[in-house]
Amino acid sequence: MKKILIVEDEIAFLKLMSDQLTGEGYSVIKADDGKKGLDEAKSQHPDLILLDLKLPIMDGLTVLDELRKDEWGKHAKVIVLTNLEPDKEILDKMLVSKPALYLVKSNIKLSELKEKILNVLL
Repeated sequence: MKKILIVEDEIAFLKLMSDQLTGEGYSVIKADDGKKGLDEAKSQHPDLILLDLKLPIMDGLTVLDELRKDEWGKHAKVIVLTNLEPDKEILDKMLVSKPALYLVKSNIKLSELKEKILNVLL
C-alpha cells in the first residue's frame, strides 16, 4: 500500500483529500503545519507528499528546502498543491527543489488531481 503525506492547514481540504485517497486504497498521513509535515516526512518516508505552501510554523517552501537537505528527502516525490500562483521567488525555489508537479488548487478538479497522483507514483 502506497503512503501519501498531506501537509495542509485548511482542515476541510485536508479531510476531503484524506478521505478520497483513503478510499482509493492509499495509506494517508496528515499534518496541519509545516513543522509536523517535515517531521512526518523524515520519519515515515511516504511514497508521495502533497505539500501546501502557505502553512503555519514553517511554510511549504522551507519544508521543501529542508526536505531536500535530508538523504532520503533528496529524492522524495512532492506535489506542491497550493492556492498561490507562482511568482519569481516561488519559481526560483521550485527550480532548485524540483517538485514532481506544482498545482494551483483552484485550477484543478479532484479527478484530475487523483490521476496526477497516480502518474507520479508510477
